[in-house]
Amino acid sequence: MAYIITEPCIGTKDESCVDVCPVDCIHSSKDAEQYYIDPDTCIDCAACETVCPVNAIFFEDDTPEEWKGYIARNREWFQTHEVSGAFRPTSERH
Repeated sequence: MAYIITEPCIGTKDESCVDVCPVDCIHSSKDAEQYYIDPDTCIDCAACETVCPVNAIFFEDDTPEEWKGYIARNREWFQTHEVSGAFRPTSERH
């Protein structure tokens, strides 16, 4: 299981979650409309959930029914985007 980012992130794309993630598993691209959490790297610490200003982050099992499709959307984003897995210092995460 992992945390996922859902619809409220679209159009907001606040970097607070990126800054607090201890394993650097939250990524995006310039053309992406939201951030995504790598389910293979996420350690379920919940640090991102508590700082999200739009309440877009949920533990996978607790995702509201209307946003369940974002579980697959988060996984699929990492299948088509290279993130190298390398840790980025906070100053380089945006």
